[in-house]
Amino acid sequence: MDLKEIARPIEHHIEAFDKVFDQSIKSKIGLVDLVTKYIVRQKGKKVRPILVLLSAELCGGVNPKTHRGAALVEILHTATLIHDDVVDDADTRRGIASINAVWKNKIAVLMGDFLLAKGLLLSLDHDDFRFLKITSTSVRRMSEGEIHQIQKSRQLDMDEETYLKIIGDKTASLLSTCCEIGATSSSDDPEKHRLLREYGENVGLAFQIRDDLLDYVGRKSITGKPTGLDLSEKKLTLPLIHSFTQAPKKEGKEILSMIKSGGKKLKVTEIVEFVTRYGGLEYAASRAVHYASEAKANISTFPDSPSKRSLIAFADFVIQREK
Repeated sequence: MDLKEIARPIEHHIEAFDKVFDQSIKSKIGLVDLVTKYIVRQKGKKVRPILVLLSAELCGGVNPKTHRGAALVEILHTATLIHDDVVDDADTRRGIASINAVWKNKIAVLMGDFLLAKGLLLSLDHDDFRFLKITSTSVRRMSEGEIHQIQKSRQLDMDEETYLKIIGDKTASLLSTCCEIGATSSSDDPEKHRLLREYGENVGLAFQIRDDLLDYVGRKSITGKPTGLDLSEKKLTLPLIHSFTQAPKKEGKEILSMIKSGGKKLKVTEIVEFVTRYGGLEYAASRAVHYASEAKANISTFPDSPSKRSLIAFADFVIQREK
């Protein structure tokens, strides 16, 4: 099942979400409004709003509060992407020139701040105070995860537990937030909130592990980024981390030394062969399947419905995707 089919139970709500999102990021300042229009034109697949809407539908039904929650997470996500592009010095985003490439870093950073403020105000203006606690926790976790990863990339010291903590904070926290906000918008039952929060956390872990796996098995035409990109940035991900535990210490040290040296000494093909030889790819794939299964178990007690089937399909989608 592809993303379009997954979204079918809530596709009639997407237009309402779009209107709330577009209205929420408008500004009376000409340049700010110009940049926000540029952002709206390059909106992606809307994975996060879809998760908010499906979670709400599962827990009681989509309503105007849900549309605001979906807009909030998409605004928050957009703000983090703009800041990420500045941090990574990225020239493009989804094949289009990034904000920092067009308007330089200062405007990009300030636009990220502007969007974050607009998202918070959207919740405050409608007394959606529960949303603020959930999203504030997510922003804290994402920031800590990014800083933690930078620290570990400098030290080149990463075990599986640390890796899972980092991807939980960097990636899974926002998907968890989407699902919890959706549940909160349509139900007052704390147990439903917990189950959807945990579903989002587990599906987020599966999503990121699959993403890291694609860095080894994907091609540039599939993933949109060259194989070995994370290696050039000295990011140790699960396929490599596991291979280090299986390989002879001497061989592992040689690979680690190659990554530390970087530049022309970074022989990506050799590193991919090392990971393949010591079972890193199979292990990472199995862990992604594990977390996807955990996600499905989180919502197993809900009655059967189109939204439940879509959330189950989404857990399968994240571990089967090729980009």
